[in-house]
Amino acid sequence: MEAGAPANAFKKPVWLRLFGHDLTAPLLLLLLSLVLFVPGQWTVPPLDRDEPRFTQATKQMLETEDYVDIRFQDQARHKKPAGIYWLQVAAAKLTGHDAKAPLWVYRLPSLIGAVVCVLAGYWLARAFMGPAGALLAGGFIATAIIVGVEARLAKTDAALFAAIMIAQGALARIWLKDAGHRLWGLGFLFWTALAASVLIKGPVGPMVIGLTVVGLMVLRRRVRWFKASSPLFGFLWFVVLVSPWFVAIWIATDGAFFTEAIGKDLLGKVGQGQEGHGAPPLTHLGAMFGIFWPLPAFLLIAAPLIWQERRSPLVIFCVAWFVPSWIVFELVSTKLPHYTMPLLPALVLPVAAALIEGAGTYSARWLRWVSAILLAVPGIGLAAGTFAGPFVLGAWPSPPGAVVTSVGAVFAVLAAARLLRGAAVHAFPTAVLSAICIAIGVWGFVGPALTPIWVSPRLVAALDDIPGCADRADRQVVTSGFHEPSFIFLEGTGTRIISPGGAAEFLKQPPRENGSQCRVAAIESREEAAFLAAAKEIGLVPEVRKRVDGLNINGGDKVDIALYQSVKPAPGSENGNDEQQ
Repeated sequence: MEAGAPANAFKKPVWLRLFGHDLTAPLLLLLLSLVLFVPGQWTVPPLDRDEPRFTQATKQMLETEDYVDIRFQDQARHKKPAGIYWLQVAAAKLTGHDAKAPLWVYRLPSLIGAVVCVLAGYWLARAFMGPAGALLAGGFIATAIIVGVEARLAKTDAALFAAIMIAQGALARIWLKDAGHRLWGLGFLFWTALAASVLIKGPVGPMVIGLTVVGLMVLRRRVRWFKASSPLFGFLWFVVLVSPWFVAIWIATDGAFFTEAIGKDLLGKVGQGQEGHGAPPLTHLGAMFGIFWPLPAFLLIAAPLIWQERRSPLVIFCVAWFVPSWIVFELVSTKLPHYTMPLLPALVLPVAAALIEGAGTYSARWLRWVSAILLAVPGIGLAAGTFAGPFVLGAWPSPPGAVVTSVGAVFAVLAAARLLRGAAVHAFPTAVLSAICIAIGVWGFVGPALTPIWVSPRLVAALDDIPGCADRADRQVVTSGFHEPSFIFLEGTGTRIISPGGAAEFLKQPPRENGSQCRVAAIESREEAAFLAAAKEIGLVPEVRKRVDGLNINGGDKVDIALYQSVKPAPGSENGNDEQQ
C-alpha cells in the first residue's frame, strides 16, 4: 500500500525506525515470541483431551518403537497422519529422553512451530512491504491469543500453521514475480511445505493453500504464473515425500486408517458437529474477535485504508487466502477456535501495511471508539477473570498472576486511548506490552495455580503417597468413571479403564509372584455405589486410601475420586463383607 494518506502526513515512530530493519526485526520478533510462548511450558499440566491423546500416542511409539501405526493404549488412533508424532519423537530423542519424557518435551514442536510462524510471517510480509511493516506483521501473529494457546499444546496446529506459512510465503513470491521461467528454489520450498502440512494434518494444508492458488487465478484471470512453481516436478516431489508413510500405514492397517481418517473423522466433521463442537455459520467470524486479539481492533481502524487499496497485489493475495477457506470453515459443521488460525496472516498483512501508511489518522470518530473498545475489553475481561477464583473455585489461585494480568489490562486501556486519538501505529507497542503481561500472568502464574482443574496430576500424586506405591513402574492402576487421557499419559500406558465390577475383580485378584504389590482402583463417585455392590458380592473388602476431588476441565463437572485398595476380611466375618471405608 502506498496510497491513501496524504504525502508526508505520517511519520514512523522512533521505535519502528530503530528496529524496522532486516537484521534487528527478526531478532526482536524471536525475543518477543519466546517471552510470549515460554511461560507455562513447564508448569501447566496436560490440557484434556486432545493434547494428552497426542502425547500418549507418541509415548507408545517410543515404548514400542513402532513409528507407523498410531495407537492410544490398545485403540487405533486413525485420525491424523504421523507427522506430529514423529516431531514429538524427535524432540524426545534429541533432548536425551525416552518414553518417560516430561510433558514440556512433547510440547517443543508446538513451541518451535509457533516461533517459526512469527518469523515466517515476517518473511512473508517482506514480499509485499518493507521491514518496518513486516515487523508489525510478525508482531501481530506473535501476540494473537490463539497462537499463544497452540504454542503450549502438544498437538498438530502450531506445526501445521508453520508449514502453511512457509508454503504461502513461497507462493506469494512466485505469484508476484510472475516469471516466465521456473523458480526452482521457491518451487522446492512450496511443494516441500505442502507435503509437510499433509503429513501433519492431512487435507487442511492443501485446502487452504490450494484455494489460495485458485483464488489468485480467478481474481487475476491468469494461470500461467503458477508454472514457475514447477508443478510437474513439484508434484512428483510431493508424492515422494508423503507416499512412504501412507503406503506403510495402508499395509499396517489393511486400509483401515483411510476408512477412519476420511470416512469417519473428516466427513463426520463436515456433516455434523463432532464431540459436541457443532455451531452455526458465522461462528468463526465472531470467534475471531477474541482469538485473534489484539488484531481485530487494528483491523477495524485500518479497514477504510485497506478498502482504498483493494486492487493492490497485497490485498488481492490476502482476499484469495482468506475468503474461500473462511467460507469452507463456516460451512463445516464441526467448529473449533483453532480451525481458522491459518487464516490469521491474511488479515495481518493488510493491517500492517495500512499502519505504516498512517491508518487511523483520518478515520471517523465512531470507528476509533469501536476499535478502542475491541482492544480494551478483552484485556480487562482477562484481568477480571484472574480475580474470579473465589467465586468460581472458592479460592484465589494466584495473586501475583492477577496483578501482572491487571497491569496488562492497564496497557490495553492505554493502547485503546491511543487508538481514540487516531495514532494506530503508536498503539501497537503498548498493545504488545499488554499481550506480554497477560501471557505471563495467565500462563506463568494463574494457569499452574488452578489446582482444582488439574485433577489428573493430583490423582497421580495421591497414588505416589499411598504406602508401597511410590514406584510408578511397579504399581497397577485401573480407573472407573474418570477416563481423561491426561490421567493415562501421566500414570502410564498400562492404566486400564474398566467397569466398576471389573475394578472389584481387579482388586480381588492376588498379586503376582515377584510382581506388583501395589494394586489400586480409582473410582469416581458416580460409579462408587456400583463398585461397592460388586465388591460385596464377591467378598472383597475395599478400603479408601486417598480421595481427590476437583473440577473436570471438560464440561465443568465436579469429580470426586476414591483410591481403593483391597484389605483382608476381618476374623469371623461372613464372606469378608465387612466393608471398611
